[in-house]
Amino acid sequence: MEWKFTLDSIDEIATMFWKAAGNATVFAFHGQMGAGKTTFIHALCDAKGVKDVVGSPTFSIINEYAYDCEGTKRPLFHIDLYRLNDEEEAQRAGVEDALYSGYICLVEWPEKAPGIFPDNIFHVYIELVDSNTRRLKIANN
Repeated sequence: MEWKFTLDSIDEIATMFWKAAGNATVFAFHGQMGAGKTTFIHALCDAKGVKDVVGSPTFSIINEYAYDCEGTKRPLFHIDLYRLNDEEEAQRAGVEDALYSGYICLVEWPEKAPGIFPDNIFHVYIELVDSNTRRLKIANN
């Protein structure tokens, strides 16, 4: 599946993304620095109704937010592996606990620790089209 979006259409694309994702829980976001991964994840959190302040977990590695799912508060994990060197560091940081929790995990820089991911994940590719437009592709693994 593929979409193009700008900041003006990002909320609409985020809603479409969740519909396309179905019951998937782990999403690996690929894209160069500045491609808009964190910005799109922010839109995904907004579409889920996250009320917490959504920011980049570059230094904390994992940010946990809450959203309402059929009257029940559920956690949503935003994980950024950029500052990690390898899978061992990701394991020590508790990333696997989040990935295998059954809750939604939105992971930036998954290539830093590819061996820790469950088998059935969505790969999300964000690339620059121009200074205002991004292309988003999703592929189920």
